[in-house]
Amino acid sequence: QVQLVESGGGLVQPGGSLRLSCLASGSVFATDAMGWYRQAPGKQRQLVARMVSGGSTFYADSVKGRFTISRDNAKNTVSLQMNSLKPEDTAVYYCNVYHYGDGMNYWGKGTLVTVSS
Repeated sequence: QVQLVESGGGLVQPGGSLRLSCLASGSVFATDAMGWYRQAPGKQRQLVARMVSGGSTFYADSVKGRFTISRDNAKNTVSLQMNSLKPEDTAVYYCNVYHYGDGMNYWGKGTLVTVSS
């Protein structure tokens, strides 16, 4: 089992920055993929950024150049630095861990990011 707790959401003006953090506890392995998804009102949950073992990263086209994912395996944390935020980035952001070994997905409860003036 894996437990994920997100923090760092809030209200920010367009053009501003926020940093989300996720602390993982339980059976988390360095080979797991860790990442962030988001779900805006009335829309499906979508992948924002993901980091796999070895450090390879994936970003959604909509956030490339503005968001940066980082991971600390020693502390079992994954973070998302979000710069140049836009109103369309408003969503609940969810931390995710994927176990390649058994195909299990784990989710945090989410943290709300609101970009508005």
